[in-house]
Amino acid sequence: MFDEVKPEIDPRNSLNALSSKEWLSESVSVWNQRGLGAGHAEAAIEKLHPAPYSYTDVARVVRMFSKPGQTVLDPFVGVGSTLKAAALEGRNGIGFELYPDFAKLAKLRLKQEVPADVLEASTQQVMQGDSRKLAKKLEKDSVDLIVTSPPYWSILNKKSDHKQKQTREAHGLVTNYGDDDRDLGNIEDYEEFIEVLGKTLADASVALKHKGYMVLIVGDFRHKSRYYMFHADIARAMEGHGFTLQAMNVLYQRHKRVFPYGYPYAYVPNVHHQNIVIMRKL
Repeated sequence: MFDEVKPEIDPRNSLNALSSKEWLSESVSVWNQRGLGAGHAEAAIEKLHPAPYSYTDVARVVRMFSKPGQTVLDPFVGVGSTLKAAALEGRNGIGFELYPDFAKLAKLRLKQEVPADVLEASTQQVMQGDSRKLAKKLEKDSVDLIVTSPPYWSILNKKSDHKQKQTREAHGLVTNYGDDDRDLGNIEDYEEFIEVLGKTLADASVALKHKGYMVLIVGDFRHKSRYYMFHADIARAMEGHGFTLQAMNVLYQRHKRVFPYGYPYAYVPNVHHQNIVIMRKL
């Protein structure tokens, strides 16, 4: 019986541990979301967060923009999708989370969903508190990759997607992050939100190494009659904080339900994608 031949890694590849074939596959600008499904046992904790994102999608980002043994930071870690992905991919992880309940769930998720020997092979740290203050505790140039799905303004409080809200309420699930004044998701003015979010991410990026990548998984949204191009607005803000935009990939959410928004009076899309905003530190 022959041993499996591992693909050769180009010695010039300082970004990741992918072969040329694997790199080529990940370079396609449209990704299909690969969630576990609502009924999966490992989705039980994930769905307790009002805006969860799948660790499988984060794992692709981690594999593409870091090497095994390196350190990944998530300034808005929620219930730990990024840390789970980091552990399973052999990276060290640091996550900031404002709310104690979500921080506890992130720790529980690592314990329950990551094999003990795998978890012990890396360091996963959940730091509870304000991201803006916690960032100051990190050493400069100590992080190899920042990846996160930040708050989507106060859109959860505005309840623009009443169908989704009704679904979560029917299952006894929370529909917003919380009422903490430090929560960026509670900022009422959109322009102020973009400014504060940009500054928060810039504070975290002090720990990011030169030429390191920051990847934001965000979705655009509607509020009343206006469509907000969140992905473009935060990318533009980060260009003012020492980053250059490298790519704007699409994460296609094919599993989402379709509702007749606007029918029969006006066109209102079912937004079934998120944007993967890929930026690099200058």
